[in-house]
Amino acid sequence: MKVSLFATCLVDMFQGNAGKAAVELLERLGCEIDFPESQVCCGQPAYNSGYVKESKEAMKRMITAFEHAEYVVSPSGSCAYMFHEYPHVFKGDSVWEPRAKKLAEKTYELTQFIVEVLNVDDVGAKLKGKATYHTSCHMTRLLGVKEAPVKLLKNVKGLEFEELPGKEQCCGFGGTFSVKMAQISEQMVDEKVGHIEETEAEILIGADAGCLMNIGGRIGRQGKPIRVMHIAEVLNCR
Repeated sequence: MKVSLFATCLVDMFQGNAGKAAVELLERLGCEIDFPESQVCCGQPAYNSGYVKESKEAMKRMITAFEHAEYVVSPSGSCAYMFHEYPHVFKGDSVWEPRAKKLAEKTYELTQFIVEVLNVDDVGAKLKGKATYHTSCHMTRLLGVKEAPVKLLKNVKGLEFEELPGKEQCCGFGGTFSVKMAQISEQMVDEKVGHIEETEAEILIGADAGCLMNIGGRIGRQGKPIRVMHIAEVLNCR
C-alpha cells in the first residue's frame, strides 16, 4: 500500500520526531511511504482568519502535490480535516472542486488510517508509564476520529491509560485564537493542565502538534514533571 505523508507545518518545523515516528510506524505496518516535497501549508490559518482568496493558492498547490497519491496520511487531525474542507471551499469551481473531492476522499489522520484502513488496533508498541490522552477539537468534532487513538493506546504494552477529565474542552490553542485572545487562551490551557494533573499521569499524549505545543509549553513554564508525546512517537516505541 502506497502512502503519501502530509507532514504539516508544525510537525515539519517543531516536531520532526513525530513525522519520523509516523513514517517508521507505517513502514513497519507494510506501507510504502513517499513525501511530496512540493507540499506547503494547507491554508488553514489564513482561511480561518478570513483570507479565503489568499488561502486558495496554497490549497491548489496542495491538491496538485498529492494528486498522485493512493492514500494521504497526516499525523494531525486538524490538518487532515482541512483537506476534507477543500471541496466546500471550491464548491462550484468546475476545475478545482472535483480535484478537491478526490483529495478529501483519500486523506486520513494517522490513527484513523491504521485502524480503519489497515484494520490494525495493536501495533506492538511498548511504553511503561501512566498516561492520559488529549482529544483535540478538530480531530474529534470535525473529522470525527474518536475511537481509533484510544483503541491503539490501550493496546500499548506497559502503558497505564487514564481518561482525561473534561476531555471535550478546548486547550485554548485554536490556531490564531491563542494569539488574538491570549489571556482567554491562557486560562483555558491552565484548566487543561489542571485536569491532566488530576489523572496523576506521567505522560500527556496528543495527536495534534498545535495542541501539544500549547499544552506542553504551559506545562514547561509551570515546571510540571509531565512528559509530552505525540501519539506517533508512542505507537513507534518498541
